[in-house]
Amino acid sequence: MNESVANTARLLWAGLRALLVLTVVCGVLYPLAVTGIAQGVFPHQANGSEITENGEVVGSELIGQRYDLPLKKGQAAAAPDLRWFQPRPSAGLGTNSVNTQYRLLVSGATNLAGDNKKLVDQVKAAKAALVRDNSVPGHPVDPADVPPDAVTSSGSGLDPAISPAYARLQVRRVAERNHLPVAEVERLVERNTEGRILGIAGEPTVNVLQLNISLRQLVNDR
Repeated sequence: MNESVANTARLLWAGLRALLVLTVVCGVLYPLAVTGIAQGVFPHQANGSEITENGEVVGSELIGQRYDLPLKKGQAAAAPDLRWFQPRPSAGLGTNSVNTQYRLLVSGATNLAGDNKKLVDQVKAAKAALVRDNSVPGHPVDPADVPPDAVTSSGSGLDPAISPAYARLQVRRVAERNHLPVAEVERLVERNTEGRILGIAGEPTVNVLQLNISLRQLVNDR
């Protein structure tokens, strides 16, 4: 009986020592080492890829944000502020209806099939609105020129970038709303277009937040 108790005690003590060692190694030393390496080698990415303007953080390179007018009384959804370049639709983005203590957002894809009527109707409505909003006198938008990313949300619903084609489609509307020459706004898009990774991977993209910061600077400098 005493030997059985002693064996049990030894096993419990061995398990406790393993727990303490693993807690220190995996719960303290490893996180500190990884955090230290990240802060030393990739501080920008480790701190959330923050974008600053005039010394203040205005967003992240990795998370998209909308540019809407203030919500009016009785409106179900805010209208886009057409002075700014607009991001991809965020149909997969909604408010958290469970934990209402914090202003949280729920992101994700719509999970609707390509032939789902709801998705088809959403795309048609988005395309019609885009053509209407971006057509300016003398330069109507051809529906055939609307790129796919202009009317569909990304898998996360938080895509921070759009295609150069979608950015160029918005140029005349942005130029007109801000009383800017079209050529200057076109140059903004070109300067904010990022090429393929290593010249071969992915597609060229335009970060909407960085583009709108450049636009605001251009407007303020005039």
